[in-house]
Amino acid sequence: MLREVWLNIGVEKVDTHEGVMIKALLDSGATEMFIDRQMAARHGFKLQKLERPLVVRNVDSTNNSGGAITHQVECNVFYKGHIERMRMDICDLGKTEVILGMPWLAAHNPEINWETGEVKMMRCPPLCGGRSQKKGKVKRMATEEEEKIVCWVIDNKEDWEREEEIEEDHRKIEEMVPKKFLKWRKVFGKVESEKMPKRKIWDHAIDLKETFKPQRGRIYPLSKNEREEV
Repeated sequence: MLREVWLNIGVEKVDTHEGVMIKALLDSGATEMFIDRQMAARHGFKLQKLERPLVVRNVDSTNNSGGAITHQVECNVFYKGHIERMRMDICDLGKTEVILGMPWLAAHNPEINWETGEVKMMRCPPLCGGRSQKKGKVKRMATEEEEKIVCWVIDNKEDWEREEEIEEDHRKIEEMVPKKFLKWRKVFGKVESEKMPKRKIWDHAIDLKETFKPQRGRIYPLSKNEREEV
């Protein structure tokens, strides 16, 4: 009886385009995409430090032996003609090298044969860079519903690790804020105020010219009242 579904995927560095073939576990119980710490170090993937550590828990709700997540890896992922840029959080996965969690499954909605373990990217939205496995099929434009699904997954995956904190924040808002203003609850939320702008699927790097030199701007003094207000 099939207990796990694995994909043979290619993972490529975005800077040198060096790649490696590995096995990735599909896990609907995982709230992120993960890459093993030792695997990332062994193949020389460039690490990106997170602005704040993320606590990761195992399936039995215990904290991961590797501690909080402090870094992630940005890479290109290949699977049967499907290509996408992905960010994976780095943690200790033991014998597993990569885990593709619920955000990936929700965004791509793959067709999975639970008897054979075969995975087909038949419903993958064009926004992710995938292509249909049906030969001769003309690539279509993403529907509005598909765009909403991809954007929702990207916008909310960080919140999945802070569910209890968000629920407590919402409870306090409802206690303190008059009902007529609750439709703007995000304005009053502590959790929302701590977030950086959310990543979008169309985000791209802005590379400065090598000759660029930052210039000092004029510093405008503030009055006492203005300083207190700030």
